[in-house]
Order: sequence, then C-alpha cells, then structure tokens
Amino acid sequence: MIPSQTDMGELDEAWAAALSEAEQRARLAGRREVAEYLALRNSNDLIRKAGVEWLVSEFTNLAGEANRAGASIQLSSREGHRFPIGSSTMVGHLLTLSFGIRTLYIEAGWPRVPRDGFVRGGGLACANIRHLGIRKAGQELLLTKTNNGTPVWKSLSSKRASLHVSDMRHHIAILLDR
Repeated sequence: MIPSQTDMGELDEAWAAALSEAEQRARLAGRREVAEYLALRNSNDLIRKAGVEWLVSEFTNLAGEANRAGASIQLSSREGHRFPIGSSTMVGHLLTLSFGIRTLYIEAGWPRVPRDGFVRGGGLACANIRHLGIRKAGQELLLTKTNNGTPVWKSLSSKRASLHVSDMRHHIAILLDR
C-alpha cells in the first residue's frame, strides 16, 4: 500500500518523534554512540526535508511568476512519490508543471526504509528535473552538505557544480519554449 499525502506527513511526524524518543532512551542508558547516530539521523532528515521543500517551493514560485507574466502553467503536487535512482528507490515529492503539451517534472526524495536502498555519493537526497520528450534538458541532482553544514543541490548531469535559481529559470524557459 502506498501512503497518501496526509499519511506521509503523519508518518514523517511519527518517525521524528520515535527517533527523538529513541535518542533520549539511548542517552539515559549510557549508549552514547547510538544516541549520536540517532541525533545525526534526525539532523540529516531535517536537512533533507528543508532541501526538498526549497527545491519544490522555488519551482512553484517561478511558475507563479511566469503565470503572473501571462503564461498559463498548470501545477500539480504529490507527496509520497516513489522514483528510481540507480538500483535505489527514493520517496518524496513530485511537482508537475504543464504548459500545453509540454510537461516538466521535479521529483525529489530519499530512501525511507532499508529495502529502498541508499543515496550514492555521500548525498542526503536525490532529485530529477525531467522535461517530457526532451531527455537532454533534464538534470539529476544530489543534496549534500557544504563544509559549514548548509544543504546544497549539486548537479550530476551538468558542468555547473550546484543548482542555482538561474538554472531553474532556464528549466521554466524550456517548458515555455522560450
């Protein structure tokens, strides 16, 4: 069974609460290593969530800007979306932007259970930006942390090291055939 958007939000909240409780129990039991692992896991989950939310909200804002300028981009959003990256399965968000017959998909997430696999390359999450019928225009992304702990989406499929809002504007321009 695939959970609904509401179920995924509740599941994420329950997971965060369970991690916090397990970390507290480990600290009280003197199991420092387990407590440190659980604290890192919780911290990484917060970074993952913030990174995915930023990506989706920026594309949503850019589509809104384009619509205010006269475009008629249709938006749809889905939580709990599952998509493959290599032999792993990411679970997260799917934002679909449609303009006439053109469609732009933004999918971002991370493995949630052990059978989903893992994120390669030391990343925290993965994302795909895909243009329907224009494979070369797509972009694969990896969410990593900078040296100061800031999350950054790194491009795996372009020469530019990290994703910028200008890159996102370029994807919107492709969608609008400009």
